[in-house]
Amino acid sequence: MNHAKAKILVVEDDPAILKGLLDVLVFNGYQAQGAADGNKGLEAGLSGAYDLIVLDVMLPGLNGFEICRRIRGKKPAQAMVMLTARGAEEDIVAGFQAGADDYISKPFSLRELLVRIEAVLRRAGKNLGDDRIEHAGVQFDGKTLTASWGGQTSELTRREMDIIVYLHRHQDRIVSKKELLAEVWRYAATDIETRTVDIHILKLRKKILALNPQVEFIQTIRGEGYRLEPGPCAD
Repeated sequence: MNHAKAKILVVEDDPAILKGLLDVLVFNGYQAQGAADGNKGLEAGLSGAYDLIVLDVMLPGLNGFEICRRIRGKKPAQAMVMLTARGAEEDIVAGFQAGADDYISKPFSLRELLVRIEAVLRRAGKNLGDDRIEHAGVQFDGKTLTASWGGQTSELTRREMDIIVYLHRHQDRIVSKKELLAEVWRYAATDIETRTVDIHILKLRKKILALNPQVEFIQTIRGEGYRLEPGPCAD
């Protein structure tokens, strides 16, 4: 197994779910440790060395969003996955805004859980590079994780920058959602149900439109995928 020695912290207040997750992870070759409330989860996440932290959203003490924000502030490269209620899109968006790398909706299958965990572990600490690119007049800096236009600047997440870099490298064609899941998110299986790509693209569009309302930038080709809007400053 690729990540047989990976160490995972699970922060979940439901004893049955926590025990089940720990058992599944150990059975699949991971080292797994649990925390039953938000305060203990934060303490463990800040003081321990984990390859991945799995955070429930609703926790006694501190909620998963706050834990994610605090850990991200101290450990920018820490891989984290949020557990959310199915259909709670506001929780998914809030999780990404807090710094989560991915989310898993409850109830979830064991296959989906392991696919998401393996994908995050594969890409943890790895990205598409610290590129500096310019497209349609907007400048993107992979080192500072910013987008700039007309004297204005917007902060990007690492995943948002990775999406821009990948679309820019393949701007001559349409990039499918499955391709983004495989190449940006590093999913080994891309047939699972997830809105991760859609939500990240939506957030990216909003940030770029806030800089320049006249640039569509990322086009959605219905049923096919995404591509960058051709621009005179594309390189």
